[in-house]
Amino acid sequence: ILTVLGNSAILATAVKRSSLLKSPELLTVNLAIADIGMAISMYPLAIASAWNHAWLGGDASCIYYALLGFLFGVCSMMTLCAMAVIRFLVTNTSKSNSKITKTTVCILIIFIWLYSLFWAILPLVGWGYYGPEPFGISCTIAWSKFHSSSNGFSFILSMFLLCTVLPALTVVACYLGIAWKVHKAYQEIQNIDRIPNAAKLEKKLTLMAVLISVGFLSSWTPYAAASFWSIFNSSNSLQPIFTLLPCLFAKSSTAYNPFIYYIFSKTFRREIKQLQCCCGWRVPFFSTDSSAETPLSMMWSG
Repeated sequence: ILTVLGNSAILATAVKRSSLLKSPELLTVNLAIADIGMAISMYPLAIASAWNHAWLGGDASCIYYALLGFLFGVCSMMTLCAMAVIRFLVTNTSKSNSKITKTTVCILIIFIWLYSLFWAILPLVGWGYYGPEPFGISCTIAWSKFHSSSNGFSFILSMFLLCTVLPALTVVACYLGIAWKVHKAYQEIQNIDRIPNAAKLEKKLTLMAVLISVGFLSSWTPYAAASFWSIFNSSNSLQPIFTLLPCLFAKSSTAYNPFIYYIFSKTFRREIKQLQCCCGWRVPFFSTDSSAETPLSMMWSG
């Protein structure tokens, strides 16, 4: 519910000011689409299976669930990577904004979805496997095939490097570079009594971008740890609760971003407070000032 409502608010904000969106803001929209897509297409089936105490639908629904989970998960990871790179370029190159056009970002988004779809389809065509989680009410990559099959070994290793490690290292490197640039900028103006608004905004934007990435990576880290434990140990060596909780924590990553926007954007807080519930949801969702600060413009302006 939090994922759907929060990310719907972000998407509605984007639609409201679509003509004013800057090109990098499209990546924020893409991240919201991936989050809400995961919640709508996957979570109801997982919830129903939890109430049933067993997976519903057999092998077909298991493959469906695992494929969409992998698709949206890789899409979110690659979108965060692209956001970090562009944020790095915006921060470190004065002319980067003019070079990053909407066409360029749209092509990048298409590439992200095709890249994610490519990896998600591979287990269906014979490289890698999908299977149930150890606790039995969710499906994902068959981590247990790492040792029992050369096919599974090569797929998991390649996926881990190209869809997790490399993007994560890129995100960390970009934000470290941004932090260093911001630190140097503050050193240059430390003798000035009043810190320029541009420097304050730059620090705020960077902190928000870092929190978005940290929220995603930290929520998926316990799941990755549990998954790799299952690679090198029997699935029965961990109690179901120790594999279920990391999975649920990972799924919660789709709900974090709207809260981050809510904390950092005064306008977004005002718009949320305008939401009224009277026999269903009723919007005015937004202020009438189309030039007002929004979570999207907060992300990339400066």
